Amino acid sequence: MKIIRFSTDKKPFYGVLDKDTIKVIKGNPFLYIRYTGITFNLKDVKLLAPCVPSKIVCLGVNYRSHAGEMSSQIPQSPLIFLKPPSAIINPEEKIIYPEMPHRVDYEGELGVVIKKKASHISAASALGYVLGYTCFNDVTARDLQKLDGQWTRAKGFDTFAPFGPCIETEIDPTDVPIETYLNGELKQKSSTTDLIFSVKEVISFISHVMTLLPGDVIATGTPAGIGPMNPGDTIEVKIAPIGVLRNYVAKPSAVAE
Repeated sequence: MKIIRFSTDKKPFYGVLDKDTIKVIKGNPFLYIRYTGITFNLKDVKLLAPCVPSKIVCLGVNYRSHAGEMSSQIPQSPLIFLKPPSAIINPEEKIIYPEMPHRVDYEGELGVVIKKKASHISAASALGYVLGYTCFNDVTARDLQKLDGQWTRAKGFDTFAPFGPCIETEIDPTDVPIETYLNGELKQKSSTTDLIFSVKEVISFISHVMTLLPGDVIATGTPAGIGPMNPGDTIEVKIAPIGVLRNYVAKPSAVAE
């Protein structure tokens, strides 16, 4: 099942996508799914980020291949950090290249969407707290990441958290293919089989640090192949069972005096 969030006449709705037809859901999909009987055609709506998280928890250095390309040691426990909800943008929207950094990178990732409140849960039960999975781009100001040592500024700029286009509920997260394309050229190609800490281990670990709430998003880390983006570029994160998250890199708008 592909759950989407969309707008028509500026009002947001949740729906289930069936080919090009959207079946509108009453309320939200986190407790249960009930249909209103209203439908829309996909071409007539604007796709939004598929949920509204209270927080975005991200994993650093969680692919063996990425640890290798960054000359990083394999972490002994999951390395987590936060992106603010203010960084979220929708599919097909612009990633704004800030004036401060000199290098902004793409990082294609599998995103996990939490279904129900999770606190101090076991890895064995963790997948029962998952609504589904989405494509995520952990946009990163690489030079600022190295300069600061901690990652809040490098990861937290406005527009640095694109995700979507949907939440796919029927995925086995142990072997999910991930590809990232820059201007149509394949840059990252891997699978979650290369994860250092599995999806269920990550969810359990985070839940022992902070309570996860319905709609929260976990970005599970990026494989090897990271690289810079520049204004004018198109970046696509493709996870075949989910779809393609496409965004465009742009210069910042002129600031009024």
